[in-house]
Amino acid sequence: MKIKHIALWCTDIEVSREFYISYFNATSTAKVVDPNNGFQSYFLIFDNDVRMELMFKPTVQPRLGRVEDEHIGFAHLSFQLESQDAVDSLVEQLKTDGYRIISHPRKSKDGIYSSMIIDTDGNRIEIIG
Repeated sequence: MKIKHIALWCTDIEVSREFYISYFNATSTAKVVDPNNGFQSYFLIFDNDVRMELMFKPTVQPRLGRVEDEHIGFAHLSFQLESQDAVDSLVEQLKTDGYRIISHPRKSKDGIYSSMIIDTDGNRIEIIG
């Protein structure tokens, strides 16, 4: 058994799509639109055929509370890069481009080099190397 895909509701799937394509090398399928209810989606494909569906529907409500706070449910999405230098470089680029860095690159007590950033919709993204 394997996980087929992960899905995220987005406030603007075009902005979210560009974020994951630009910073995490995703490729995208064509947009699916349901004119009856306003639903829209893209599937993004990452290395090893990992898939994430970005979805929008006008009736979906925004997250309550601060993005820095932890909430029950989806905790974070983790991307592994090829090295610590790659983590440093990507996090610096994200910072330069105005994205919020929750934790700067560091080695944890269990020896994992990681950083945590916030994506275009307030989701936590872990970057490890």
